[in-house]
Amino acid sequence: MSLRTSRWLLLLLLVCTWPVWAQVPAPRAVWVWEEDTGAMLESPQVADEALAFLQRKRIGTMYLYADAYQGRNLLVQQPARYHTLIRAAHARGIRVYALLGSWHLHTERYVLPWYRQRAVAMLQRVLDYNQAAPDDARFDGVNYDIEPHVLDRWNDRSRERLLRGFLDMTAAMVAARDRSGQRLPIGPAMPFWWDGITLDWRGVRGPVSAHVIAMTDYVALMDYRNRAAGRDSILSHAEDELAQAKAAGKTLLIGLDFNPGEPAKLSFYGMDEAAFEHEAAQVEAALHGHPAFAGFVFHHYAGYRRFVGEPVPE
Repeated sequence: MSLRTSRWLLLLLLVCTWPVWAQVPAPRAVWVWEEDTGAMLESPQVADEALAFLQRKRIGTMYLYADAYQGRNLLVQQPARYHTLIRAAHARGIRVYALLGSWHLHTERYVLPWYRQRAVAMLQRVLDYNQAAPDDARFDGVNYDIEPHVLDRWNDRSRERLLRGFLDMTAAMVAARDRSGQRLPIGPAMPFWWDGITLDWRGVRGPVSAHVIAMTDYVALMDYRNRAAGRDSILSHAEDELAQAKAAGKTLLIGLDFNPGEPAKLSFYGMDEAAFEHEAAQVEAALHGHPAFAGFVFHHYAGYRRFVGEPVPE
């Protein structure tokens, strides 16, 4: 029997026998994209109902969109709206991270050298907001979702160049945060399969995932599977990144999806909430006490609400 097989047999034994009731539930976060963020900013009633929903579902952090959408940038133009929403979240014990990156703005291009300053400027607007905002209305961190693999030019010949661009962009963003003097945690949404791509960056050769983890404060791992253990599962795809985060003294959230898509294994869509909670409990049991495991993050607010049978208010 191989060492890796032995490890998986031990993991499955732990998953099946660990007393889940004896442990504190893992933290939960959720991505809140442009339209849902806008609705919360525009309507105190929508915001209050949304925050109450997050409390009911034990979601303690929301990644709230914080950039331009449909020709407006409320973070810059009407920061008081963010003040009100963030204060209300904090009053309920919910942390708020600024969510950066947008399909509408094609921010995947920010990994290209001639767009890099746009990435820095995007973050700088959050830093400027926090600098000017009252203490109780400031963001608690930053999460950025910029995915170079969606670019048309992504292929076997260009992927290493684009991934180095992602690393350079990340380094520039972290440097901007450091120059600001703020201690705002910053981390990306990162696909689990970046651990299988090795490249040289700044004199160090290693998996892309390890490079990213080394320079950021935490990672939200897009670990989109609907089964806890075994081959091609949540735990199997997070194994290397958890080890890298532990070695680097960093933390990692496991991202899970609830939206329709193909193949079905990518999402909990079509399953019931009890089935999801069963798989989540197995992940928590297996990772209980792991110093790098910081909980789950759900993709995304609207999709998760629909999944649990609570339509999004319009």
